[in-house]
Parts: sequence; C-alpha cells; structure tokens
Amino acid sequence: MSCGEPHETDCSEVLDHLYEFLDSEMPDVDRVKFRQHFDECSPCLEKYGLEQAVKKLVKRCCGHDDVPTDLRAKVLGRLDLIRSGQAVPDHDVAAPQAAPVTPES
Repeated sequence: MSCGEPHETDCSEVLDHLYEFLDSEMPDVDRVKFRQHFDECSPCLEKYGLEQAVKKLVKRCCGHDDVPTDLRAKVLGRLDLIRSGQAVPDHDVAAPQAAPVTPES
C-alpha cells in the first residue's frame, strides 16, 4: 500500500513493522519516524487505527486466557514465514483432521 506521496519513511517499511510499533518494540527514534509518517499518510494511519482496534478487541476478548505453548510457537512461526514473504501451507493453519472412518467387516 502506498498513498503515492513521497515520505521519508516508505509506506511498505511502516506496514512491515506496524506491530512492532503497536507493541512498542522498536527504538524511540524509529517510533518518532513512524508517528511522523502517520501524520503525513492517511492510508497508513487508517491501517494503524484498524490494527490497533483489532489488537484491543483481541485483548479484551481473549486477554485472560493462557495460550498453550505449542500454539504460541506455531503462531510465531507462521508470523515469521509471513514476514519473510514465504508461502504458508494450508495444512499448518487448518485444524487437525479426524482419522478416516473405515467400514466394518
């Protein structure tokens, strides 16, 4: 996504690191650059607002549940694949399938 206007920080960079910004997991100097970008770029500001709202909703609805360690590892692995631009196989996301039913003799 790009608004078509030149920015000091490119829209793709902002969107690639949006969750780091939302989670305050980036250096302050980068946070300042991102805030400036949001002031200049309404499409990125809109995306930021949407992701912030989703994050708040998830926290409100699911924030009190303990996440199983294996699920957390799978989600983080999938996020790493997505961030690196790799394709994520469908079988990694779907629920485990039940064993096939065999006819009785």
